[in-house]
Amino acid sequence: MNSWLWVLVLGLAAWAAHWGADRLLTPLKLLRKQWGLTASAGAAFLALVTASPEVAINITSAARDVSDIGLGNLLGSNIISIPLMVTIAYFASRKQFKNNKEHQEHLDKNILALNKRSVSVLSLPYLGIIALVAILTLPKPWRGLQPIDGWIMLGAYIAFLAHAIVKGKEKGKKVEWNKKQVWLSIAGALAIAVGAFFIVKATENIVSALNISEIVGGLFITGLMTTAPEIFKTWSVVKGGEVTAGTTSVIADNAVTMTVAFFPLALVTTPIEDFELFWVNLAFVGLMPLLYTLFVHQSKELHGFSRWQIFVFDAAYIAYLLVMVFYVLKLF
Repeated sequence: MNSWLWVLVLGLAAWAAHWGADRLLTPLKLLRKQWGLTASAGAAFLALVTASPEVAINITSAARDVSDIGLGNLLGSNIISIPLMVTIAYFASRKQFKNNKEHQEHLDKNILALNKRSVSVLSLPYLGIIALVAILTLPKPWRGLQPIDGWIMLGAYIAFLAHAIVKGKEKGKKVEWNKKQVWLSIAGALAIAVGAFFIVKATENIVSALNISEIVGGLFITGLMTTAPEIFKTWSVVKGGEVTAGTTSVIADNAVTMTVAFFPLALVTTPIEDFELFWVNLAFVGLMPLLYTLFVHQSKELHGFSRWQIFVFDAAYIAYLLVMVFYVLKLF
């Protein structure tokens, strides 16, 4: 098949996987209301579905013996997602919201205001997850992704979710379920599985045509394609007035990617072929939530990001691209 047709297949498969995730999201949103979870805690819970395309891609990569595509996807999507979604959320929030008088103050001060709870519930535990990945994969005696590492990271996600729920539990509400939602959820699960298979298959063929390594294909092809559909979700949620939920969901998604999506790659034992490429990418994976944590405190009363901090997020990703092009890949 022509490589351009595989690009088209890649785009359609990414759309199908995220369509499926959106269908699965509805029942989990109902459970979130029923259990009384706050926006930050709910984000950690819902991320199990919103990050399901990445998890399915890594399961497929492991099953097809192309784990480097999954590893590249894991790293690449976690690097671009925070600066991209924070930037999208900032521009989506530049409007007045009904029944939210405080937001006018945020507009006047050019602030992307967030609930301060997002730091303790999401970003600090996520930084802990990245540190754990570094400890398990970087030291020479046990370098690489091994089965024991996968079980440890799966336990880390359970701890992350339990912490978020405990920190963000409120009184639950009564919700109603219907058969249509259940059937759509089943269709969504099938769409995720089919979409993930063709994302991996398309990436395999594209990297072969371009004569690049599988991990680079995962970083810049699969990782970008799995992140792109989240732009529309973030824009829609923030524009609807749910600024904290729309912005912080990316942290929760990334936490799932680094734990649950890590598991299938570790289960089949994924060696690190290019150590320099791996540690540089893992460093930038950690830099993004570190900036998030450092920047989110504007003052004692106001939490969020100013315009210049949004610029720093974007500059950090540009710096990553320059390091990859000139230092790691040495394309020029």
